Amino acid sequence: MSVNPQKSGLAQPVRGLETFDNPKPARDYTIRIRVPEFTCLCPKTGQPDFAILNFEYIPDNLCIELKSLKNYIWSYRDEGAFHEAVTNQILDDCVAAIEPRYMCLTAEFNVRGGIYTTVVAEHRQPGWQAPEPNLTP
Repeated sequence: MSVNPQKSGLAQPVRGLETFDNPKPARDYTIRIRVPEFTCLCPKTGQPDFAILNFEYIPDNLCIELKSLKNYIWSYRDEGAFHEAVTNQILDDCVAAIEPRYMCLTAEFNVRGGIYTTVVAEHRQPGWQAPEPNLTP
């Protein structure tokens, strides 16, 4: 018996990102999100690529809703993409959705042909300065 996800109420991959209001917009604080099960396809071979995505961002007025991020990430599962392109596209889409003060996406791809690839893409809002680091032990 096959299940139709549309009729069964199961989650579906979606490219849109939902947001919610930042509860403390006057404060710089960091949100870290780890997505250990990212998959897409190699655009050359069609074989699956696996990665751990690490998001780090300082929100401005909006934050990313996590269930929508999960469904957004899932939407890449059957798409062919180079590591560099998909990392930058995900960062661009997240920045467009919430316009954070700062966002960094680190994508740690699993081995392909004996080579591990890590792609780091970063966004800074114009004029935003990082706060001084907290040096307390």
